[in-house]
Amino acid sequence: MASALTIGTGGSGGREGPIAQIGAGFGSYLSHLLRLRPVDRRILMAAGMGAGIAAIFRAPLAGALFAAEVLYRSPEFEPEVIMPAAIASVVSYCTLGTIVSYWAPGVGWQPLFATPDIAFTDPRRLLPYTLLVLLVVFLAMLYTRTFYGCTRLFRRLPIRPHFKPALGALATGLVGLALYYLFGREEHALAVLSFGYGAIQRALSPEAGASAWLLLAIALGKILTTGLTIGSGGSGGVFGPSMVIGGCGGGALGLVLHQLWPGLVPNPASFVIVGMAGFFAAAAKTPFSTLVIVSEMTGGYHLLLPALWVCALAFILSDEQSIYSSQVDSRSRSPAHQGSYVRQVLAGVRVGQFTLGKRDVPAVRPNDSLATVLERFGSADCPVLPVVDEARRLLGIINLEEVHLASQARPLILAEDLMRSDVRPLRAEDQLDRALELFVENDLLALPVVNDLEERRVVGLVRRFEIASAYLRHVHGPNIPA
Repeated sequence: MASALTIGTGGSGGREGPIAQIGAGFGSYLSHLLRLRPVDRRILMAAGMGAGIAAIFRAPLAGALFAAEVLYRSPEFEPEVIMPAAIASVVSYCTLGTIVSYWAPGVGWQPLFATPDIAFTDPRRLLPYTLLVLLVVFLAMLYTRTFYGCTRLFRRLPIRPHFKPALGALATGLVGLALYYLFGREEHALAVLSFGYGAIQRALSPEAGASAWLLLAIALGKILTTGLTIGSGGSGGVFGPSMVIGGCGGGALGLVLHQLWPGLVPNPASFVIVGMAGFFAAAAKTPFSTLVIVSEMTGGYHLLLPALWVCALAFILSDEQSIYSSQVDSRSRSPAHQGSYVRQVLAGVRVGQFTLGKRDVPAVRPNDSLATVLERFGSADCPVLPVVDEARRLLGIINLEEVHLASQARPLILAEDLMRSDVRPLRAEDQLDRALELFVENDLLALPVVNDLEERRVVGLVRRFEIASAYLRHVHGPNIPA
């Protein structure tokens, strides 16, 4: 509702931000209903985000790639996200296409923008595209700094928070009015408000007669109005405005180069398409998913080669600042993967040294009540309890987090209802790098140790912080306490 009010009244924002949050929210809610593991919850959230992007931009492949790539500033992917996000993106795209086509036959399956048939046939044209790289990198740096500058400015204003979006909306409207009168009441100058996709479609149509100055003004104005709208607290995304900024900026350069070198730049519309891709690759650090999403939005697959050239160079030449402040540098810096990158230090250290002497391993039986499980957790001082049969063979594990989630149905819950049977246990002879792999895979703070994988008789438990202590001792010396 907040996004509809912000964008519907002229605020400069995109639809992909709200739909990505809505999709991620549904993924999180679904994982809560199904009582999935935290690692599965993260995957569902990313898949929901990708599905929203796929539907709103009619770009299923890009939605799957975007969900896996946007998490990091470096050219890394979250590989376990790609397949679930791909399935979710296909379903969301088909659902939207079916519903929209019911009211407007055929419209739901068409690209978001109608583009002329443009082909890349001359390697010399990479030279003007290289000039486009420099432009989009500059615009991306200006965009991120203006956006965060406006955000800091509105945070420091000594007024109540709910008045700040109104002030940002007023300033956004004034920018739109100024451009409207500056260009002689040119209606297309108002593309700095709301979505602004009309300016892209006009730039893609040579017969529309868009001027380079108007397109450049729209690009710069969109940078300012997006910072004012979202930086003041308005609800909207930054991807949609990025398409307008990159497309109009690229279109302006294309018109200029077409006048100078008509042989190298025969159709300025190609700079609109490639400019959209290059700008967002520099601003959001997502070169590959952006390359695909722009191609799917425009149907301009013949420009994949110059778009790849521009996206790669724009990503390399851009600075470290991203339009998405929550991005981390790489997988090694991600909170979801902490502890996954110390395997080489611990190679050769065996699990058995952490289980020696632990004869009385705390465990529960499948028919134990929730009260018994809670009592055993309290006395065991461990976040995980193995569930065993009479011969102490491992049947599964109970995570303390699942016990908290089930506390409302306390009289009806037994240990086997809380048990996870898909956990792969450790053996005493396993190395600690193998233990780290299973900690990450199962997303647990402790793992059971069995005598062998056939009999599966529980002989101990290994806690994650014990491995962390071993790592510190290997790196900093034996004086680090266990």
